[in-house]
Amino acid sequence: MAEDDAAVFEPLLAGLTRNGFTVRHVVYAAEVVDAIGDADLLLLDLGLPDGDGLQVLRELRRTSDIPVIIASARGDETDRIVGLELGADDYVVKPFSVRELAARIRAVARRRRFEPSLQAGRLAVDRSRRSVALDGERIDLTAKEFDLLAVLAEDPGRAVTRHELFSRVWDPVWIGTGKTLDVHIASLRKKIGDPTLIETVRNVGYRLAVE
Repeated sequence: MAEDDAAVFEPLLAGLTRNGFTVRHVVYAAEVVDAIGDADLLLLDLGLPDGDGLQVLRELRRTSDIPVIIASARGDETDRIVGLELGADDYVVKPFSVRELAARIRAVARRRRFEPSLQAGRLAVDRSRRSVALDGERIDLTAKEFDLLAVLAEDPGRAVTRHELFSRVWDPVWIGTGKTLDVHIASLRKKIGDPTLIETVRNVGYRLAVE
């Protein structure tokens, strides 16, 4: 983790450790390349004392394919687009919860390690074949419906915010109508055949029910 603000990195260190992660922390941009070593993922702030995080990412991508999540207070559309185009795997804007960050880290790790299958109760989600089965019976979904279900299935029981769903399934800077998500969820529930499997969390988003 490359982060210079103690008010941010201290609770993050504690929270990520509680979630089962081993965290190595650095403050300066110059330390990043040496620090990543055999790390599985880099959490990168953009406002480091001795350099811009985007430049760090640009230089890092010349020699390393390590998964990178940008965690920054800079939520401007330009910063997000540039960060993703330079090779970041995800972009999260401060403030954010440790639980959401932990879920994003797990999601990036799964994608990068090509772990194709997710088992969530009665649902089986196969990423490599982009197929879904309920109790062994295949369900035909559109691309967006599959992506929505795959995000929910990564951490059954966790309430996934509407913002996170839009960010990961549509675009980090989505500007469309919020009804788009609701329509896709309604269609997904209908196709699954058991609407209770996808629960609405009022004023938050949705979650996959845990048996």
